Amino acid sequence: MQANFKVEKNNMPKQKPDEKSLGFGQYFTDHMFVMDYTEGKGWHDPRIVPYGDIALDPATMVLHYGQAIFEGLKAYKSDEGKILLFRPEKNMERVNISNERLCIPPIDVDLTVEAIKAIVEMDSDWVPSAEDTSLYIRPFIISTDPFLGVRPSFTYKFMIILSPVGAYYPEGINPVKIYVENNYVRAVKGGVGYAKTPGNYAASLKAQMEAQAKGYTQVLWLDGLEKRYIEEVGTMNVFFKIDGEVITPTLEDGSILGGITRESTIQLLRHWGVKVTERRISIEEIYQAHEDQKLEEAFGTGTAAVISPIGELNWNEKIIKINDGKTGELSKKIYETITGIQYGKVKDEFGWIQEV
Repeated sequence: MQANFKVEKNNMPKQKPDEKSLGFGQYFTDHMFVMDYTEGKGWHDPRIVPYGDIALDPATMVLHYGQAIFEGLKAYKSDEGKILLFRPEKNMERVNISNERLCIPPIDVDLTVEAIKAIVEMDSDWVPSAEDTSLYIRPFIISTDPFLGVRPSFTYKFMIILSPVGAYYPEGINPVKIYVENNYVRAVKGGVGYAKTPGNYAASLKAQMEAQAKGYTQVLWLDGLEKRYIEEVGTMNVFFKIDGEVITPTLEDGSILGGITRESTIQLLRHWGVKVTERRISIEEIYQAHEDQKLEEAFGTGTAAVISPIGELNWNEKIIKINDGKTGELSKKIYETITGIQYGKVKDEFGWIQEV
């Protein structure tokens, strides 16, 4: 182990699932990482224990007031059998951004990266090697005071669980159909949109289910004030290639989650000499660009799917096809480069990879 964590080995290991039919987030490994926080004592007692249920008092604050955050990253197995992590320190830095907004005490980034490496090493035989598979890593923090009153908790639990996964979207790198949401709102300026907190996702479910009932994979979120400016696509950041320029919504208003894949995509594109602009962009501008035959590609970026091309948009029943509903050259190049780096098949020129 890279750090001195207490370890309790699971003496009843589970049967591993078929790597060819993993789905996403359905199976969980033999161990989990746990660390506690107590006011006046700080974060303490980091340990690896057998995966299992956790006991919570019915009055536990997280169940009533939602004071919680989470993260998501992956471990990848290279052709040589090495286990690789993609920018784990960035996820842990984002934990503290979410913590600050949710009034949760900050964690030590280096310690938690070591915790990720330790738990992944412990369950290394769970890292799948079939094509497009990986080990999904879910760190999270919950408030644990048994108290019915609206205030920050005095105690917390930080945990890491692991899940072998296949592709997030069954479509894979193939373009998805997106419904532009005009009724519901994901986040607003001054809210918690830039934090990775469970309430954001609970609030998105209604729109997602209604879009899926209409035959769409996800929704494109517009701003909460004017219902005009584009924010995110489903649970991903979004990019548009218009007349050779790649445009993505700015993070300045604080209503958009700053994705690690988003940051990596911007860095990669600029490295290639592609012009990238972070600014407000309206849905009207997208439709006008399509009308002018300048809208070349659109895609989402995120940990789960990496790159998800957008082949169709439906805004107020006005449907447009993007790139004839096909995956664009740039989307494909980004996907192949990032996944190539993640699996150790493409040279990492940016120092993004850490080996377990």
